[in-house]
Amino acid sequence: MKKTLPITVIVLGFVSFFNDLASEMVVPLIPILLASVLAAGPIALGLVEGVADAVASFLKLWSGRHSDILGGRRKGLAVAGYSVSNLARPLIGLAGSWIALLLLRSMDRVGKGIRTSPRDALIADSAPADRMGLAFGYHRAMDNGGALLGALAAAAVLYFAQVSLRDVILLSAVPGAIAVALIAFGTREPARPRAIASQPLPSLNPSHLSPTMRRYLITLVLFTLARATETFILLRGYELGMDVVVVLLLWAFIHLAKASTGTWGGGLADRFGRRPVLLTGWLAYSVNYAFFASVHAQANLWVVALSYGLFYGLSEGAERAQINDLAHPEERGTAFGWYYLATGISTIPAGLIFGTIWEKVNPAAAFALSAGVAMVAAALLALWVYPRADEAPRR
Repeated sequence: MKKTLPITVIVLGFVSFFNDLASEMVVPLIPILLASVLAAGPIALGLVEGVADAVASFLKLWSGRHSDILGGRRKGLAVAGYSVSNLARPLIGLAGSWIALLLLRSMDRVGKGIRTSPRDALIADSAPADRMGLAFGYHRAMDNGGALLGALAAAAVLYFAQVSLRDVILLSAVPGAIAVALIAFGTREPARPRAIASQPLPSLNPSHLSPTMRRYLITLVLFTLARATETFILLRGYELGMDVVVVLLLWAFIHLAKASTGTWGGGLADRFGRRPVLLTGWLAYSVNYAFFASVHAQANLWVVALSYGLFYGLSEGAERAQINDLAHPEERGTAFGWYYLATGISTIPAGLIFGTIWEKVNPAAAFALSAGVAMVAAALLALWVYPRADEAPRR
């Protein structure tokens, strides 16, 4: 890997590995904490996750553009964002109500909002153009690998040490501190040939984006409405009778599947283009959510979760590499900011709609609706998004 990707890209993969190790010691416990300790239901879960992601999304646009204004100096913002998240996240273990949990989860996502666009732009700045999909696929694979280990660590601590959910959440501070140290001392930014003053300010007017980028972002908004938070899969397992440790193992299983196809999928996107890889992933998402709608046994949930994770991981790198393909180098941060804003503004209605249908109708109806919306988004991706004859595609 070192011969293929620059050291900064490799270290950023490990940063995400340890950060997600910390995060996934917490996130899969949130639906259980809400249901068993804080006496809140699916609507509260949808609101918590939706608001948290929306808060992060607006900050991702600001931080991405700000890193462009700074002439491509991304690292400081990324370090600050990781620090905020890893200070706030362990405190979720001390929350005494779902409103307090919402505030702390939102603060965690504030950190994510500050760091994500500059970090992704730093990956794009550092990676060779012909290995961009591989770079983002590797990064997503490391991210999911950390999530896998985080869920397994939480399950092991709960099972063998017999500690409370709150204590496991507090322990997440340890890998979080490692992530902050790695990005602070193990990465560096590529040299910038132009002075900051010579760079025009990147526009925040969406009409200045390329037509293909605008169509892609609109389609991503629709797909995000279908892409309800994965914690609902865990809630489904909990409702089917899984105990907390088994729920954590299911979460780890999903991320193992994602990690196993992430780097490979990014390489496929470099070789064959972004569209076929994205289309495969989105269609598979729709089919898997249709199967989730018919799951009534724990064993079947495990099978569908494996398929879901494999195909989701396959397309994660391509989804981000496509943003880089459609952006000019001097406004990469802003482009990634628009990407995360476009997807993030859909998370509140996505979570609330999914949670409300779950609670007022049944889980099957919620999964079925998501499957239908994802299928429509995949059709738009195939038939509408990509360049017409008068547009010059970069890939």
